[in-house]
Amino acid sequence: MLTVLPAAVQGQDSQHGRKYKPPPPIAHIVVTVEKGFNSKPMINAAVIFRSSKDGKDNGNLEVKTDSEGRATMDLIEVGSHVTVQVIANGFATQAQEFDATAEDKELLIKMQRPRAQVSDYVDNDGKLAQRPAGTQEHVVAPPATNPPATTTPPTESPK
Repeated sequence: MLTVLPAAVQGQDSQHGRKYKPPPPIAHIVVTVEKGFNSKPMINAAVIFRSSKDGKDNGNLEVKTDSEGRATMDLIEVGSHVTVQVIANGFATQAQEFDATAEDKELLIKMQRPRAQVSDYVDNDGKLAQRPAGTQEHVVAPPATNPPATTTPPTESPK
């Protein structure tokens, strides 16, 4: 039994085995999402992380905020370029970009209510169109209805 053990150890060739490659350093990113008008935490907001490194897209991940308005990500490599996008019901979408150069990164994103959008419309001659300000919806005319077809009972032909 003792003679077999050294033979088994000699059978493992360290030159041809797999080499251990340590995992890359990972950044610890914490995003805190607050309401802009009262600085209260936003619960259940979607925080989307998009990362790329050396021009290669590493995909995206979505995390929801907790009761303190925080979303934590521990899967992005240090040195990656990261885009963080926050989406919440009733608020305008916010986004920030940064490079994950350190192992710890904290972001504070204050969500704002959507703002009114004002558009100027011009007609084909370049003159301002006569449309009132506000939300414009395309008005579709109701379909023209044809009067119901009148049918007359067939007349009986004389025999």
